Amino acid sequence: MGIEDTAEEWRVTATTTPFVGNKTSVRTDDVVMPDGSTVRRDYQVHPGSVAILAIDDQGRVIVLRQYRHPVRHKLWEIPAGLLDVPGENPLHAAQRELYEEAHVKAEDWRVLTDVYTTAGGCDEAVRIFLARELSAADGERFEVSEEEADMELARLPLPELVEGALAGRLHNNCLVVGVLALTAALAGEGPDALRPADAPWPARPFEV
Repeated sequence: MGIEDTAEEWRVTATTTPFVGNKTSVRTDDVVMPDGSTVRRDYQVHPGSVAILAIDDQGRVIVLRQYRHPVRHKLWEIPAGLLDVPGENPLHAAQRELYEEAHVKAEDWRVLTDVYTTAGGCDEAVRIFLARELSAADGERFEVSEEEADMELARLPLPELVEGALAGRLHNNCLVVGVLALTAALAGEGPDALRPADAPWPARPFEV
């Protein structure tokens, strides 16, 4: 089996939610340590996300450039979005996000990898999909607003994105993890050996 992360939950003696926002909140837990002491941990409670590494038949990845206010940067990213509905099927959410952000559909979907983005301070879990066999989506483009109204769209070769990530020019975690994971898959058993799109996701259980 090799190494594997394991689920575990230490005892919580008290919990409060000092802040509730539009999509996320902040929780404070008093957690009992192995030595019996109690420490306070603050963390962001997040609904979870999906991201899509969509690659066309020319080996180009769909990327978006979007302003991210907390880090005061315009970042190159892959299409992504929140799991807005508890228990939402992540594949359906990913298909929706690819349509809304890139106006693209895909015939072949695989799970590329699952990650916790910032496990020390946030419970966000992200499922990154690989989408292939791309074509233009049907119907009108989705109407965007706020930061997304300023979004740029491009298709860039996978090796260029890998080089940018390793050189420290690209910083979006889903893009960096996604392009490196796909590169590893291509060097190994190939994308067809990846998990199916409906593979279980214990971090965010869903109905198939």
